[in-house]
Amino acid sequence: MENRGLDPVPETERTGRVRTLFPTWVTANMTVLLLTVGAGLTVFNGLNLWQVLAVAAVAPVVAFGLVGFVSIAGKRGGAPGMALSRAVFGQRGNLLPGALIWVARWGWETANAVTGSYALLAVLGLLFGIHITHTLVLVTLTAFVAASFLVSGLGIRALRVSARLSVYLFGGASLLLLVHLAGATAWRDVLDRPAGPAAMMIAGIGTLAAGGISWVPSAPDFTRYLPAAASGRAMVAAAVGGALVTVLPMVMMGAVMAVDSPGLAATQDPVAFIGELLPRWISVPYLLAALGGMVLINAMSMYSAGFTAQTLGFTVPRAWAVGVNAAISLLLGGLLTMVATSFIGTFTSFLSLLGVTFSAWIGVFGMDLLRGRTYDPEALLDTSPRSAYWYTAGFSGPAVGAWGAALVVGLLLTDVEWFTGPLASTWIGRHGLGWAATILVAAGLYAIAPCPAGRTVQEPDTF
Repeated sequence: MENRGLDPVPETERTGRVRTLFPTWVTANMTVLLLTVGAGLTVFNGLNLWQVLAVAAVAPVVAFGLVGFVSIAGKRGGAPGMALSRAVFGQRGNLLPGALIWVARWGWETANAVTGSYALLAVLGLLFGIHITHTLVLVTLTAFVAASFLVSGLGIRALRVSARLSVYLFGGASLLLLVHLAGATAWRDVLDRPAGPAAMMIAGIGTLAAGGISWVPSAPDFTRYLPAAASGRAMVAAAVGGALVTVLPMVMMGAVMAVDSPGLAATQDPVAFIGELLPRWISVPYLLAALGGMVLINAMSMYSAGFTAQTLGFTVPRAWAVGVNAAISLLLGGLLTMVATSFIGTFTSFLSLLGVTFSAWIGVFGMDLLRGRTYDPEALLDTSPRSAYWYTAGFSGPAVGAWGAALVVGLLLTDVEWFTGPLASTWIGRHGLGWAATILVAAGLYAIAPCPAGRTVQEPDTF
């Protein structure tokens, strides 16, 4: 079990290897919801196969390019991302983005836990003919959250080992699905589809990338055990490569499946739909492998959320902080399964808001990293006015101001089920690029702001 919490890892204990990041970021994308997203690009966006291919290639490069870049902060400071964020926003100022990011993680973990419980129910239905009831949903949801908590509670080594194993299992199951689709698909119908508007491609990239950038604040959590001399370029390549080998084929498979089964794009229960759509010899191993992947996605998110909870003042050991998020996701998951009328609509709306929430932080933190930030281990943990990161009353005015202004801009551009911003009808808003505008606004405002006193810098890493 990993017992280290927010305290930075000493250089003598940083024995990690960059190659361990590749299976980590492969695992971070192993969700069957990507099949549904791919189907949506075909059914709702009206894209043909080649356009979907372009969307599925560009989105993970953009999103996980940011993940890889911000992960460099982990090897610089040896601490979790939201602990390093104290150096940017101030000891008190960091509580503002930290609280919103923590709440956003509740939603991500809840949506994934509900999907995972449906995956388990789909397998039980295929094997034993068990019918879904509210009670059974709650039982499988509890089992899913408990498994996620077990892995995340054990810590980084358990996550690394589980990720490597899951990549092999999920890769083998996906290969089975690819072989089946190659022989069962009416390729003339797929290839003869007319091209959709370029605007819908841009919107698809925006939606797909918005989910990926949710991992950016967590990126340093998985690189803090790397030595300071680790290659930044290799870290970015591992993040982008891990996302591409998962996102690209899964989105493409979803788009192909939707030509004959357009209901995949709008089903309330995408996992059960996939189970019914495929022959049992493929659907059972595929859903089991996907279930393992979704458990690990939740475990990775809980692992990071535990650190975020500690930065917010939960003075408990790391594993207990993870348990707080596990309990919250179990409660919210139970509510979602009973009240959500459109699961995919709820998930898409959540992704849009999630992108804005994370993007304002990314813009400020990323620009600070570009400026050559170094981190003082003692000051990161010192939350008193004596800390070098106390700045003015605990706040870094330039960072908090840029973050707040960008967050407002992002919300003005957002259009989801329950909220429409005044600027949502603009070109940026219509194409789902509010998150990108938020990053640019945050980075631009912080770039022109004066550096707060007490800041230390170094020459930026070379790639």
